[in-house]
Amino acid sequence: MMSRPLVFRFAAPLALIGALVVSAPSMAFDDPVELIRETTAELFALVDDNREAYENDPTLLEDELQRVLMPRIDTIHSARLVLGRHGRGESREDIEAFAEALADLLLSRYATGLLEFRSREQVEILPLSGDNTERQTRVRTRVRLDSGSRAPVDYVLRKNDGEWQVFDVIVEGISYVATFRNQIGEEIRRSSFQDVLSRLRAGDIEIEVETNG
Repeated sequence: MMSRPLVFRFAAPLALIGALVVSAPSMAFDDPVELIRETTAELFALVDDNREAYENDPTLLEDELQRVLMPRIDTIHSARLVLGRHGRGESREDIEAFAEALADLLLSRYATGLLEFRSREQVEILPLSGDNTERQTRVRTRVRLDSGSRAPVDYVLRKNDGEWQVFDVIVEGISYVATFRNQIGEEIRRSSFQDVLSRLRAGDIEIEVETNG
């Protein structure tokens, strides 16, 4: 089963990975719960069928993650939320470059976390509840940890060009968009947007999320 730190590595990038060039056409989902269910099922099937190959060469899994996840993520919206006011006035090209650099930072973490899962039964996807709109809908899931407890992992989606896409993940009450915005904002205040973008591309910035346990 999965430890608490690893559930954070598994969940985070689904909303925030940002390579902007998609290698496969997007599948349209009318139901946001179905989007999360089908995406989770597809990822587990890939790992079940190719675990040994992925463990020997994680880059193979990373390539598959880009193919599966990218069409289902609102990368530009996530990047703008992470940047907040620091993204104002920046060109779309630079926003896309920022999203792609953030993807490089997160993709290997996600692959590692995914390989730690031994059964798709560790993830329970709950029915929609509460107030949900096309601008913001939350799909709630629960991930079983090795302690036997269940960690809440919620995916936040919106409709973009008629399709549901994820733009944030909230793990045990901690939003990755908010966490990254705080840390990235502090880095930009210390230097500049362009400096932070260069350092992200070079892998010189490490962003961490505090867990609750």
